[in-house]
Amino acid sequence: MLGKLFGKKKDELKENEVRIVLPEERYTLMKYKQENLPCIAAVNTGLLGFEHKDIFRWHLSVIIDLEELIDNGMPSEEERAIVDPFCDQLDEEIKAGGNALFLVRETWNKTRRLVWMVYDPEIANQHLQYIIEHHRHPRRFDYRMEQDASWEQPEWYFRATKT
Repeated sequence: MLGKLFGKKKDELKENEVRIVLPEERYTLMKYKQENLPCIAAVNTGLLGFEHKDIFRWHLSVIIDLEELIDNGMPSEEERAIVDPFCDQLDEEIKAGGNALFLVRETWNKTRRLVWMVYDPEIANQHLQYIIEHHRHPRRFDYRMEQDASWEQPEWYFRATKT
């Protein structure tokens, strides 16, 4: 997303605005156990050297309840065919205009968890409320957004990808 600052083209920037180059997404696949259940996570390691963390200071976590399962609380192929397109669409919508950076997609214990670091929490909150109010989701989900200016929550994933 070169040349844009939250939806503005480079030539539309005012004097006191700063141009931010959003990092290219690169993923590291992690497999581990939590509470004796397998967890599979795709972590965006493209964020490791990102210098403008102070701008994306809100941690947004969306947890989707999975229904059709196989062993150890993991989704069946049929369930992934239902949930994955929703996850992909939600990712595009939350990141629209450069408002968020995707951090991780995690599958564990009958759930799929998506995490972003967000610039404007109100934009993300309004969008998620719209999805809920208009029943535009294939599975029940919940979300939580909290301020995390020092990126403490993503740090666990970054450390884990280095080991």
